[in-house]
Amino acid sequence: MTIEKDRIPFQINVSKPDMEKYDQHSFEIKDYDSAEMSHEDRKQLIQKVVDICKEAGGGTVIVNKGKWISGPIRLYDNICLKLHEEAEIVFSQIPEDYLPVVFTRWEGMECYNYSPLIYAYKCKNIAIIGKGKLNGMGQSWWHWKKHQETAAKELCYAESNGIPVEKRIYGTREAALRPSFIQLMHCENVYLCDFTIEEGPQWTIHPVYCQNVVIQGVNVYTTGHNTDGLNPDSCKDVWIEGCHFSTGDDCIAVNSGMNEDGWRVGRPCENIVIVDCVMEGGHGGVVIGSGMSGGVKNVYASHCRMSNVMQGIRVKSMKGRGGYIKDVWFEDIHLEHISDAGIQISMFYPYSTVMPKNDVPPHISDIKVKNISGSNHHIAIELRGLKEENIKNVELEDIELSSEKSMIVENVEGISLRNVNLSKDIG
Repeated sequence: MTIEKDRIPFQINVSKPDMEKYDQHSFEIKDYDSAEMSHEDRKQLIQKVVDICKEAGGGTVIVNKGKWISGPIRLYDNICLKLHEEAEIVFSQIPEDYLPVVFTRWEGMECYNYSPLIYAYKCKNIAIIGKGKLNGMGQSWWHWKKHQETAAKELCYAESNGIPVEKRIYGTREAALRPSFIQLMHCENVYLCDFTIEEGPQWTIHPVYCQNVVIQGVNVYTTGHNTDGLNPDSCKDVWIEGCHFSTGDDCIAVNSGMNEDGWRVGRPCENIVIVDCVMEGGHGGVVIGSGMSGGVKNVYASHCRMSNVMQGIRVKSMKGRGGYIKDVWFEDIHLEHISDAGIQISMFYPYSTVMPKNDVPPHISDIKVKNISGSNHHIAIELRGLKEENIKNVELEDIELSSEKSMIVENVEGISLRNVNLSKDIG
């Protein structure tokens, strides 16, 4: 880890796993392959070997060189999925292969839906490592965006309408709620390292209610609707380092549930460190929100490079979210060719799956932004709070940005500027 922990302004308890513990048992996919195997059996081959590994008490499942088709993969305690550098897992494009439904969180709301392509629930010591590729074949799912409105609206209002989680059952083509690519629910000691992941159905890497998560050297390339790169969701102690993102939505978005359902769960996302990452396409670079109703605190992003995104550093929320965002640090970040705002903290997020039913304002405070450089932005800095709930305590220091428009400030209480130099782009 290139950033010393004592430099981080809060305590974070993360550690990489002892990989030797996965070496007690090793199972290679090729040893269970057969030329006589049917197409349907072949789709279940990786899961079959994972199940054998589980019965042995855990170990490493090695995905050998070559292209392997697969249905959903469910991981268990003490299992490492290791990808050979010339291995590629190509996931099924048939939605029914991802049934039966599993417990999930879909855009910040709990329900039962299609299984994510890789899924784990209440597990400890899970790893996915190696320089191979995971291909989600997301193109077959993306058009569902046009058909999801009815189910998404029902789910978004489920908590306020008194619909319990166990009755929020989807997993149909008619509902059209796309699953995440990798979703780990209620897991501890997670390690993701070195692989490349492409074109999932929706959110790409989505840890939910997890603790002690280390993600290093992962490459995420997605182009579809809502294909965020990485969404820590109501997690605690997450270290993200040396990753590369080019996405169809936000590169990294820190979340904690949506509206009433986020309040019910009441689990914040906290102690998140993001260092040495590159964002070269997408909506936002490092983003907090807008689904932050359970609260977000202690986020530190440093030594990142962002280019050709809509917003670079972004804290976003809207009336109706409630919750809070506080104690956030962005420093040593370079921004280049940002089509909207280089730095944006706003309570006027204009987009949502459906609009909130309530007017509960979010609370955003104690944001520190330091040593930020770059050029070719539409707006350098945009800070917009609500009249009834101002953004509070924003510190801007050592900022050097050029843009068409320099700075917009509305309803901010307690703003500090030190060595902030904003120049106008010409031409």
